[in-house]
Amino acid sequence: MTSDAEADTVGTAGPALTPGGPRVVALGGGHGLAGTLTAVRSYASQVTAVVSVADDGGSSGRLRQAFGIPAPGDLRRCLVALGDPTSPWSGFFEHRFDAGELEGHALGNLVIAGLASALGDFSAALEEAGRLVGCAGRVLPASTIPVVLKAEAAGGPVEGQVNVSSAGRISAVSLVPPDAPAPPAAIASIAEADQIVLGPGSLFTSVLAAAIVPEVTEALAATSAQTVYVCNLRPQLPETDDFDVGAHVAALADHGVHPDVVLCHPGALARGDCAVEVVERPVAGRSGLAHDPALLATALAGLAGSGPGLGTTGRAG
Repeated sequence: MTSDAEADTVGTAGPALTPGGPRVVALGGGHGLAGTLTAVRSYASQVTAVVSVADDGGSSGRLRQAFGIPAPGDLRRCLVALGDPTSPWSGFFEHRFDAGELEGHALGNLVIAGLASALGDFSAALEEAGRLVGCAGRVLPASTIPVVLKAEAAGGPVEGQVNVSSAGRISAVSLVPPDAPAPPAAIASIAEADQIVLGPGSLFTSVLAAAIVPEVTEALAATSAQTVYVCNLRPQLPETDDFDVGAHVAALADHGVHPDVVLCHPGALARGDCAVEVVERPVAGRSGLAHDPALLATALAGLAGSGPGLGTTGRAG
């Protein structure tokens, strides 16, 4: 990623970012990462999403099996989250067919798969898809090739993200192949970032599924950026049943990921024995089931201004 925000914006129709704001990389997958991107775009000068591509269910699973491409579903959600809200394509990408051979497929997934086939380059396909929605930033896969998520679960080894998500208590995850490469642009964006945001989202099947790509793990260890883990509002059943905040941080550390600070909604999860500083801010939406993008933006922007030391922002765990 270059230092010029405009150079990193895919397309020209998207809403402007914040000149002078931090360069932010958001990492993970699913709806949680899309919500984080909605928040980050309101205060950052540059935004890069590094997205898990381990999904093997639904439309994404069918397309990765048919075309040998990384799973497109979470990438599509991120493109829409960073897209121009006035662009009709942002809505079109989320349209899902409900009949025939295309039943269950999201139009955006098909567009990404079609562009990848036509261009012969998955990263180029994402850039073209980004131009369609007026994407204000970059959306990159955590790995340039399809990967399979494996887990050590209570009942023994499990393979495949869908199976892992329902396997019960998980102690560790890994990828097949173990040396799956990351896009150079993703590694460069982590190296150049001012703030890196992990989560929220399923700890093992979204956040760590992206972070354990070896080059990504190494880049996170080497970065001087403030790294924030946005903790979930409730346990992700069954994979993090009974996890407190400290257990989330310990699981990240067990996989080589060490955030500088954890951002939590007050009272959402028990604190536990947490090895890093914990900052409590109101970030939940009215339902309490998902993070509110505006509240999350306020909290993350405040942390970006404070830096890793944080001082008065919260109690240490």
